[in-house]
Amino acid sequence: MTEVGFRKDYPKPESEKAALRRVLRTIDADVLLLQEMGSSSHLEELRRDLAVEGLVYLPGVVLAGADADRQVALLSKRPWEAITAHTDLTFRYFGKNEPVKRGLLEVRLQVAGVELVLFGLHMKSRYTDHADDPLSALRRAGEATVIRDRVLLRCPDPTQMRFVIMGDFNDDKASKPLMFLQQRGKTSIATLIPARDSSAESWTHFYGKIDAYTRVDHVLVSAALRPAVKGGAAQIYDGPGWREASDHREVVVTLELPDKK
Repeated sequence: MTEVGFRKDYPKPESEKAALRRVLRTIDADVLLLQEMGSSSHLEELRRDLAVEGLVYLPGVVLAGADADRQVALLSKRPWEAITAHTDLTFRYFGKNEPVKRGLLEVRLQVAGVELVLFGLHMKSRYTDHADDPLSALRRAGEATVIRDRVLLRCPDPTQMRFVIMGDFNDDKASKPLMFLQQRGKTSIATLIPARDSSAESWTHFYGKIDAYTRVDHVLVSAALRPAVKGGAAQIYDGPGWREASDHREVVVTLELPDKK
């Protein structure tokens, strides 16, 4: 339902919604980070439809950033202790202050007596409206810089605090944004963990217009959390339904945290 009435294929065709739910039911994640979410009503529709099909999540959260059409959202089976919407992040871009349009979502949970901090993001796409910034590489680098500084402000000791930085970076692992989020000077912030599908392939995004397969969806973990990553790697979902569900493939990380209670 929209402001102008029911639109069957808005914002996603019903067949793709069904395929996405099938994928999510198969993965059965405790915590689910989503990008390109519409309004909170769209997230609630997804949560409701998943519940009907047997996958139950608590009421979710949508990060209301400057880009109202492509928002970061989260669903969780576990109650969270705190949520912080970092929508105040700005950086200098060709002489002006520009916002990180999708913001940075911070969620804190207690898992097995251990605090886990999740940072969810969706960085600028490679589309550009500035001739001096082909593929928006400078813009993403600016976004990464202020996101990095905010992560370190919130989690100043990566050797002691267990945190994850994850989402759609719209860039590859050798890019400046990925490097900025792993290291600041002599401070090691987080490690990019490898990810493979069942055929040992590592791409997460298919751009049909040019038949390009790239990995733009990444998971970085702090030094304190690195030992908890099961198998030392993430899994890229390539099971039934992924082609119909999205042009991105889901990245799944399993954490094995010791019970400190």
